[in-house]
Amino acid sequence: MNINEIEIVLIEAKYNTAIAAIIRAALEEFGANKPGTVYFDSSTDALYELFNTTANSQYYIALQNNIVVGGAGIFPTEGLPNNTCELVKMYLHPSARNIGLGKKMIQFCMASAKQLGFTKLYLETLPELNKAVKVYENLGFQYLDKPLGNSGHTGCNIWMIQDVV
Repeated sequence: MNINEIEIVLIEAKYNTAIAAIIRAALEEFGANKPGTVYFDSSTDALYELFNTTANSQYYIALQNNIVVGGAGIFPTEGLPNNTCELVKMYLHPSARNIGLGKKMIQFCMASAKQLGFTKLYLETLPELNKAVKVYENLGFQYLDKPLGNSGHTGCNIWMIQDVV
């Protein structure tokens, strides 16, 4: 797969099932399908509805030949400072990994956050997703000692933040 073949679009309802399957399959693949993660969030099955009804949020789908190969979004999670949004539900199909798409999706989300007036991008993740953690580190995300906001993802134990650039 070539990153130049990937189109990034705003989520539509027709993508809900495919992106939910990618999210859950990735968590299963890495042994991170545990309570307190997006694996068990009912909203994972209805991302279009969630992002379409929440102000200052965006969710993007990565498409190759009109087939969903990943997604990522920004969300003003409850309890975060007003200038901060959360990078959420960033998952890629195995065929779309190791081509720079994760970095591209994060940068796309950062640009959206900036456009919406946010100055910080926060995320929560797990050690099992160590390849993603490396991408976050390489993009300048800094570790935090504790979570920010009230995401409800008590299964996550890595918290990071980055200035929106």
